[in-house]
Amino acid sequence: MELLKVENISKAYASHQALNDVSLSIPKQSIYGLLGPNGAGKTTLIRIITQIVNADAGNVYLHGNQITPEDIRKIGYLPEERGLYKKMKVGEQLIYLSRLKGLSRAESVRRIKHWLEKLGIAEWWNKNVEDLSKGMAQKVQFIATVLHEPDLLILDEPFSGFDPVNANLIKDEILELRDKGATVIFSTHRMESVEELCDHIALINKSEKILEGEKKDIKNSYKANTYLVDHIGQLGMLDADFKISNSQPHEEDSNMTSSEIVIQNGLNCNDLLRALIEKVEVHSFIEKIPSINDIFISKVEGGNHE
Repeated sequence: MELLKVENISKAYASHQALNDVSLSIPKQSIYGLLGPNGAGKTTLIRIITQIVNADAGNVYLHGNQITPEDIRKIGYLPEERGLYKKMKVGEQLIYLSRLKGLSRAESVRRIKHWLEKLGIAEWWNKNVEDLSKGMAQKVQFIATVLHEPDLLILDEPFSGFDPVNANLIKDEILELRDKGATVIFSTHRMESVEELCDHIALINKSEKILEGEKKDIKNSYKANTYLVDHIGQLGMLDADFKISNSQPHEEDSNMTSSEIVIQNGLNCNDLLRALIEKVEVHSFIEKIPSINDIFISKVEGGNHE
């Protein structure tokens, strides 16, 4: 079941076409990766969803109804450009932002204290925002984004400024929010985060959507019948049905070789394994599944629009 639907959105700025007839379907209680190179149109799409800018054409639907300004108050949006007031203290800043989202002062204070303790920063209440490091300020802004417990979270490069420990902490919080019912649109250039977090992805390039679907289905669709084999002994020449695309010494065992082999002409992995056993001692035999990074590069550099 979809929570948010983007239907035929187009947007131009003067002579620049930022989005061209883009449609997306974001499932409920999912982490949806919004991917694309710089300038692809991701930020413009987010700003249209949050009604910061208006689309030239198309519509956005939340819970099946056209999105309204009142709906926007219920969304949690963490923009890539951070926006804390430097002269305020952390506690009063968070109270102010949560009151804008409709929480009472008492409820704001209760939730803020909970989140400060949850992220191990309870002592920051009276700290001046201008004294925070980039990563510290990012934690505060993340809290401001989730305080009102929105159904929809839009996180634009949420790990910017974090060290690995704090990045993992926020990843765990995002997963927990998803498991409790939130839907997350996650825009990032960090493909390793997409691999770890996302259930669904969409790829936008040059203002158009060129890929969308469940992450596992997309990765499976880009398999190339290629297998990674660790073996002892020299393969030499294999049948023409099997192409050795790469072969090099094993990283950890000097007695072993790692080879990448493509199966051709309609044969399967059992055929390859039989051919290998005749020639070498096989220690590892696994199918090569393309990473999201591999798919991203092939689609963007190849310019293959579907």
